[in-house]
Amino acid sequence: GEPVQIAVSLDIASISSISESDMDYTATVSLRQRWTDPRLLFHGNKSFTLDARLVELLWVPDTYIVESKRSFLHEVTVGNRLIRLFSNGTILYALRITTTVACNMDLSKYPMDTQTCRLQLESWGYDENDVTFRWLRGNDSVHGLEKLRLSQYTVERYYTLVSKSQQETGNYPRLVLQFELRRNVLYFILETYVPSTLLVMLSWVSFWITLDSVPARTCIGVTTVLSMTTLMIGSRSSLSKTNCFIKAIDVYLGICFSFIFGALVEYAVAHYSSSQKCAAKVPQERPENELTKEMEEVNITNILNNSITSYKQKISFTSIEISSDNINCSDLTAKSHEKIKCVLRNKMHRIIGYFTIQNPGNVDHYSKLLFPLFFMLVNVLYWAYYLYF
Repeated sequence: GEPVQIAVSLDIASISSISESDMDYTATVSLRQRWTDPRLLFHGNKSFTLDARLVELLWVPDTYIVESKRSFLHEVTVGNRLIRLFSNGTILYALRITTTVACNMDLSKYPMDTQTCRLQLESWGYDENDVTFRWLRGNDSVHGLEKLRLSQYTVERYYTLVSKSQQETGNYPRLVLQFELRRNVLYFILETYVPSTLLVMLSWVSFWITLDSVPARTCIGVTTVLSMTTLMIGSRSSLSKTNCFIKAIDVYLGICFSFIFGALVEYAVAHYSSSQKCAAKVPQERPENELTKEMEEVNITNILNNSITSYKQKISFTSIEISSDNINCSDLTAKSHEKIKCVLRNKMHRIIGYFTIQNPGNVDHYSKLLFPLFFMLVNVLYWAYYLYF
C-alpha cells in the first residue's frame, strides 16, 4: 500500500557535554513518533496506554540516530517507553534516549566561534517507498532547546529540515534538527585575554628604568617571558587533542609573546649600543693620528725626491741609499699600502657609524610610544577580524 507517514517530535531534556577534543556532544532526548495502523481501529473516543512489553507484538518504525557514537535507552526503574493507542488506529510511541553524536567543529575562531551541530533521524531498513518522515509541527516540533543553560555555549537558533539519504540500497527518509551554539567568550577574556594583556603592559615598565639598571630590566623581561609561556601552555592543555588547529586564542597569545620578547630584545639592543658608544670614544682618535703621521712621512719623501731631481746628487741614509739614477722606493711603496689600508678602515668606520645608534637613550624614548601604539593597532585589527569576519 501507500508509505506509512510517521510524524516525529523531540523534547530535548539536556545537552550534558560538548567536547571539542572528541568533536561530539551528548544529549538526552525524548523521541515521540506517531503513525496510523488501520488494523488497530476500535470503537469509541478514548485512548489508552499499553504496557511497554507489548512493543514486541506491534509494528514500529526502525528509526536510528545518524552519526551516533554511543546511545542507550533509559531503563530505571523500568524501560522508559510509552505506547498510547487511539481509536482511529493512531499510535504514539515515545522513547527516552541518551546519545553521543558526532559534531564537526571549526575551531579556527576559538573561543569566539559558533558551532553548528545536527541531530539526524533516519529509517534503517525501510526506504521512501515504505515509510516517509515528517516533523509534527515544523520548528514547533522541538521543545527544550530554548530553555537549555549550557556551561560554555548559548543556543542561538535552531530549525528543522526534511531530506533524503541516497545509498546503494535506495533512498531513505531523513529528518534533520540543526542548531547553532555560540560560545560564551567572557570566561576566556577573564582567564586568558586579560592576564596576557597585563603581562604585555608589565613588560613596558622596563622602558621607564634606566639602562644602567641591568638586574631590574633583565628580571622584568625574563619574568614576563616565562609567565607568558606558562599561560600559553595552560591555554592549550584543555584542547590537547586539537593542537593542529591554529585558533584565535593562539594567535592572540602569539602576538602578546612577540611584544614581550620584543621588549626584552629592545633593552639588549639599547644596552649594547650604550656600551659600544662608551668603548668607541678612545679608539676613534687613533686612526686620525696614524693618518697624520703617515701623511707627514709621505710629504718628507716627496721633498727628498724633489731635492734629488733638482740637484742630481746622492743622499745617504742610515740603511737606505737613494740616487738620481737609481732610487729605492720599497719603503715608500710600503707606506702607500698602509695609507690605503688606513683610508679603507676609516671608510668602514663611517659606514658602520651610519647604522650605529648615536643616542641609545632615544631607543627607550621611542619604545614608550611605539610599543603601546602598535599593540593597540594590532588589537583593533584582531578583534575586528574575529568578531565581524
